[in-house]
Parts: sequence; C-alpha cells; structure tokens
Amino acid sequence: MRTLRLGWSRIGYELRTYFRQGDSVFFTFLFPILMLSVFAVAFSTSPNIGAAPDGSGGITWAAFYVPGMVAAGMLLSGVQNLGVDIAQEKGDGTLKRLGGTPLPVFSYFCGKIGMVLASSVMQVALLLLVARFAFKVAMPSDPGKWFTFAWVFLFGVITSCVLGIALSALPRTGKSATAVVIPIVLLLQFISGVYLNFAQLPGWLQNVASIFPLKWMAQGMRAVFLPGSFEAVEPSGHWDLGLVALVMGVWLVVGLLLCRFTFRWIRKDG
Repeated sequence: MRTLRLGWSRIGYELRTYFRQGDSVFFTFLFPILMLSVFAVAFSTSPNIGAAPDGSGGITWAAFYVPGMVAAGMLLSGVQNLGVDIAQEKGDGTLKRLGGTPLPVFSYFCGKIGMVLASSVMQVALLLLVARFAFKVAMPSDPGKWFTFAWVFLFGVITSCVLGIALSALPRTGKSATAVVIPIVLLLQFISGVYLNFAQLPGWLQNVASIFPLKWMAQGMRAVFLPGSFEAVEPSGHWDLGLVALVMGVWLVVGLLLCRFTFRWIRKDG
C-alpha cells in the first residue's frame, strides 16, 4: 500500500512538472492537434476521400487524419515523452538522487505511466473536440466502436510507456536524448500510416512498418473512426483487431523485459 500511495503522489508531481515544460507540452501534447489542423486546412479544398465518381460521399481529409493523429499522440506521449524525460533525468543526476531515497522503482514507474495516461486522456479529448467542432468531423455513434477505442487506446498508451522507459537506456547522455529518440518516433509516424495513406506505401515498407506497434495502433483507430467501407483498403482487407491486440501485447512483453534488464538509477558508465 505504501508503494501504491507513493506512486499516486508521484503522478501529481509528474503532471505538474510536465505541464511546466513548454517544449514537452508542445511536442507531445499539442503536436497531434496542430498537425490535424494543418492537414485539415491544407486539404480543405480537395475532394473527399473515398468519394464516388460523381463527387458524392466519402469523408473529409480532417476525418481521414483523426485516427492517425490519435495514434501519434499515444506514441508521442509514451515513447517520446518518457524516452527523453527519463534519459535527461539520468543525465542530470535526478535518478541517482532518487536511487538514494526509499522511493521504490515501481512507484517511480507508476508516476511516469500515470502521468502519461492522464495527459493522453486530456490530449485525445481536446483532439476530438477540435475535430468535431472546428472541422465538423462526425464521431462514431456505435457503442461497440467506443469500446474498441477504449481498449486500443489504453493498451497502446501502456505499451508506448513501457517502450519509452526501455528506450531511455539508449541515449548516452541526457543532452543527446532528443537527437536519439525523436528521429525514431518521427520515422515510425511516416511509415505507419499517420501522415501518409498506409495503403499507398510500397509493399516492402508496409511489411517493415507492420513489425512495429504504431502501425497497429493506427489501424485500430481507423477501425473506430473510419467508415466500414475503408476496411477493404487495408492490406489484408480487414481491420484485424485481434492481430492489433496480439502485436501490441508482444511489444508490451518485449518492453517489460527490456525495462527489467536495462533500467538502472545510475548508468553503468556514469
């Protein structure tokens, strides 16, 4: 119980620290919302996606980009935010000082993951509000789709958090954390159907992207926010939600194993 109480108190501390950092808020909290706004305005005069030959039907570009931006927000909040934040805490000695206190590692992780979950919920709520009221994107009316949204979102955020913690061991110094983590996250977004139509990517690039969880997170969100007719555009012709859960589950286990063997309060070479 003491460990859980410390973890709960760490969530509040981490949230306050997070929202005081302007660069973190911009690149992990507001970035998906800004990108949705950019794409929606840039393609506002283009024909709808999936429209009939006579120009009727289809969905707007804003609606098309909503699933990708939701998935990108999950990855940014977990992988990028924690990967950079924890590496910097190692570099500036914060973790070394925490390692000398009675704070359990589990409580520390609870604080980080709880902060990401709370900020991700706020982020996706704001993103959907902007999409609905600024760009007139219709939200799903089927309760089943919202159930799918809930488990894909929760599963994806937790998996992203664990992978972010594992990735924090890669930068050699705190100063190099952004240079190491951000390019990885940015590359995944371009090949996983966030900024580009996944169905139009070369087959070999689709196969590469399918190894990583972001592609499946975006696919799960497409099953929620896109009409059923778009299912046929997927590489397999289906949303494959069972495979979405399987791949994220595998990456969650891989991330947990990496955290177990790589996380330390102090770097080995520190």
